[in-house]
Amino acid sequence: MRHGLPPMSERGRYARRVSYTIKNLREVEDVAPKFGFDSVQEARFCFQDLEAADTGLAYHRIKPGQRGLGHRHEDAEEIYVVMGGNGRVKLDDDVRDIGAFDAIRVAPSIVRAFEAGPEGLELLAFGPRREGDGEILREDVWGDA
Repeated sequence: MRHGLPPMSERGRYARRVSYTIKNLREVEDVAPKFGFDSVQEARFCFQDLEAADTGLAYHRIKPGQRGLGHRHEDAEEIYVVMGGNGRVKLDDDVRDIGAFDAIRVAPSIVRAFEAGPEGLELLAFGPRREGDGEILREDVWGDA
């Protein structure tokens, strides 16, 4: 992990403070085994490793032919970007095909779930970080969609 912070300005006032963190997402802990869904996917929640105060970022890799659990939020709008592979997304009662570089914006209350195609599905999820704002749905949200 690398960090940076610019120096103070010549006049003794603080220059606009900009810090940064660089982290390879594959080096972030995969929490899927802790929650019992490692047979379906990897789940790497990156905000702590990136030292982010307000921004949530997650890297998900759904294994070929697998369906991830559905979830929704109370406050947090999310944007998902497909980085590789293909599959489908279920958004409440709507099912859509998705592929590389598709971006999907999802309002907080919409139930969302992803299904990987034969190549698997790699996703980045972005949104505001809201502690405790997320409901995982253990029941089958697909209903053989």
